[in-house]
Amino acid sequence: MGADEATAAGSIYLASGEGDTGKSTVALGMLALLSATGGRVGVFRPISRAAAGERDYILDLLIEHDSVDIPYEDCMGVTYEQVHADPDGAIGEIVARFHAVADRCDTVLVIGSDYTDVGNPSELSYNARIAANLSAPIILALKAVDRSPAEIRGLADLMLGEISAAHASTVALVANRCDPEQLKAIGAELAKTGVPSWTLPEEPVLEAPTIGELKNSLGAQLYSGDPELLDREALKVMVGGMTVEHILERLTDGTVVITPADRSDVLLALVNANTAQGFPRLSGLILNGGLRPHPMIEALVEGLRPTLPIITCPQGTYETARTAAHTRGRVGVGSTRKIDAALSLMEEHVDLATLLDDLKLHVPDVVTPQMFEYGLVARARADRKHIVLPEGSDDRILRAAGRLLRRGVVTLTILGDPSAVGQRAEELGIDLTGADLVDPATSDLLDEFADEYAELRKHKGVSRERAQEVMRDVSYFGTMMVHTGRADGMVSGAAHTTAHTIRPAFEIIKTSPGVSTVSSVFFMCLADKVLAYGDCAIVPDPTAEQLADIAISSSETAAQFDIDPRVALLSYSTGSSGSGADVDKVRTATELVRERAPEVMVEGPIQYDAAVEPSVAETKMPDSQVAGRATVLIFPDLNTGNNTYKAVQRSAGAIAIGPVLQGLNKPINDLSRGALVSDIVNTVAITAIQAQNAAGAAATTEKAGEK
Repeated sequence: MGADEATAAGSIYLASGEGDTGKSTVALGMLALLSATGGRVGVFRPISRAAAGERDYILDLLIEHDSVDIPYEDCMGVTYEQVHADPDGAIGEIVARFHAVADRCDTVLVIGSDYTDVGNPSELSYNARIAANLSAPIILALKAVDRSPAEIRGLADLMLGEISAAHASTVALVANRCDPEQLKAIGAELAKTGVPSWTLPEEPVLEAPTIGELKNSLGAQLYSGDPELLDREALKVMVGGMTVEHILERLTDGTVVITPADRSDVLLALVNANTAQGFPRLSGLILNGGLRPHPMIEALVEGLRPTLPIITCPQGTYETARTAAHTRGRVGVGSTRKIDAALSLMEEHVDLATLLDDLKLHVPDVVTPQMFEYGLVARARADRKHIVLPEGSDDRILRAAGRLLRRGVVTLTILGDPSAVGQRAEELGIDLTGADLVDPATSDLLDEFADEYAELRKHKGVSRERAQEVMRDVSYFGTMMVHTGRADGMVSGAAHTTAHTIRPAFEIIKTSPGVSTVSSVFFMCLADKVLAYGDCAIVPDPTAEQLADIAISSSETAAQFDIDPRVALLSYSTGSSGSGADVDKVRTATELVRERAPEVMVEGPIQYDAAVEPSVAETKMPDSQVAGRATVLIFPDLNTGNNTYKAVQRSAGAIAIGPVLQGLNKPINDLSRGALVSDIVNTVAITAIQAQNAAGAAATTEKAGEK
């Protein structure tokens, strides 16, 4: 069956014919694509290699990124033992368990087994039999490392024949771990197979173990250093058995050095070299031999307070080096750097849209949280904007910056002491190449910004000297970058209060024309749709006029992010059924919205259930265009809004993205101080999209003026 023939909708089978293909890299990229396309996307592992009592780390990883809530155990087919005992019976069990998952999903990504030679037939043939029984087209992952283009083509032909003999179809080939210099040549050879194909270059970070994984393999203990740095990859492992100067000249970024614990000279030299300018940043140091440094050396190391992870193990040098050399890195749930690298590879080298067309999957009309989040990043990447991050001393900000830069989402300026920010990023294994690191206190822009701020605030009696002092504050400096056009937007708040983030915006950026209220929305990503909740973060007790402002701004924000705005102003009463000051405020606000923005579909006062549930709306407000279909929900006060969004987030399992500030002249957004790295990435993407929309609106206005 050729790649151009129709394939059964609903499932895709990712298979390989040998080990170490980097199949999880392809799986992550495919899962991101499917989750972004729409519908409920699940994962299924027909055969698991997890030993009794252990979990399949690949399945764990992918379940973290799917868009359905199906228990781990239900996503598993059979064990290798079951396959060896009864291959045909195992396929029957796999099919039954697969359909139990497929019944709860719109699409299922099936991850073939790892290479272990199942029974008499080859493992690839057995996977192809499973795929045929599931009516699932196959994406075949090939390992290209240490192979010529012709050898890869020959391997592909052989495997395609095996798959065809098992009555399965192959819709795509992905050659992984290719020599970067051979990508085009490999692609040209694979094109001769007649099957759509893509090539991914070798990415060392995907194969490298972390210092934490080396620690576990060796049964080692953390002797000294920052535990946060145990997740840095060991890109190179070397035995430091020579003299110190020869060790130092062989160091590269990401190296782990093995040395006996009584080599005090090596220990002290490497600890100091790791912090010295001009020397590479190591991933770790392994002290072998079951010894500890001399007490005086121990005291000296403790006094230096190195962040470099130093671990101790009982093995001799040979056994330590052998174990380290055979420890492979896993792309696990917590492997954020590897996950980012995998997604970046797939986005850069695979035309995912074309691949999706080849798969001919039915795309249901729902919006999942993963689809919304992926769409944010994709839209931001399509027209890269310049975002300033004032909190360069926060590890979460640095991790988010590394992810954003690697995936080419935005251009970044990070505020803080460049030396300290750069050193911490190197310790964390984060590549900030392309980011501009700026210290407000020493920046060439300080005087210009102080002059501008003094002019803006002269009515408040702000002197030139006071203005210069204010501009040394990272939030004010970042806001002034946005005001003067040196950045398109700012994201802050991971280490500062909301007031510290938005006060400079009130003073410098100010509100948009026609808007007098700065407010916010949260995007509430439910299982099959996204709603906008406003205002849950800024205005404590809005007046009717402010409530109308919030409703209009929220409608515009929703539209910017492809949510068809149908606005419900919420109250404890629906329509004319109730009265009282609180209901009257909402009723007045609704009329103000209709007067000021007649194009906005709005209803109020209305209760939450009548706003979102069609059956309730049919009873309480049957003639409304909004009731039962509301997408933008405006709460009467901050107390109600903040508690409601948190209740929905925690009790309904919704993903809350925000707060997204609205009503300002230029995009400034606040983070929760408990923000995760993914929250920061989403907020930066949102800020970039707001900047894109602002630029588009300005261009439209300019054209209209020319006419």
